[in-house]
Amino acid sequence: MFTLEKFLENATAITILLAFVGYLATAWSARMLARRKDKLELVNRRLNEFYGPLYIALQAGNIAYRSLLKKQGKKQSFPILDGEMKEWMLWMTTIFMPLNDIREKIIIEKAYLIVEEQMPQCLLDFVTHVVGYKAVLAKWAEGDYSERRSTIGWPPEFDVYVERSYAALKARQTELLHSYPWRHYHRMFGRKRS
Repeated sequence: MFTLEKFLENATAITILLAFVGYLATAWSARMLARRKDKLELVNRRLNEFYGPLYIALQAGNIAYRSLLKKQGKKQSFPILDGEMKEWMLWMTTIFMPLNDIREKIIIEKAYLIVEEQMPQCLLDFVTHVVGYKAVLAKWAEGDYSERRSTIGWPPEFDVYVERSYAALKARQTELLHSYPWRHYHRMFGRKRS
């Protein structure tokens, strides 16, 4: 038989159960938000201190390089002819090496922010390319123009690596910034990523 006393006992038990479930849900939600916040902070650091500056310097360097080639009416800088040497030295010392120095400093000082567990080979190759140019510029400063380029070539994988990593981190940042329903809708109906 259903009595008021039984109803109150059940109501108390249900209230306690609901309070406990609410507590668990709140604790789980707080933990998930904290994890998401930590992930977002790491992505932001990687973008702000490593991949973002590398990306911007890469794009600026590529635009400047194409501009120099266009000015000289060439498709590639090699070989550097005697008549082009003065212009090449000017661009190397005022544009390309300062950008290289920025990128080298970022790679050396902020290597702990790379996404991979191991240092990507293209980053090491880039640093050795820059070191090679430092030797060339030191010779130029002494009046020796026998070398015109670094003996260590530009690693073409560097550009691809920086661009892909930057794009992937920007996508991850966007994903972390938006709510679950927005992310779910975007995954279902948004444009496909390549």
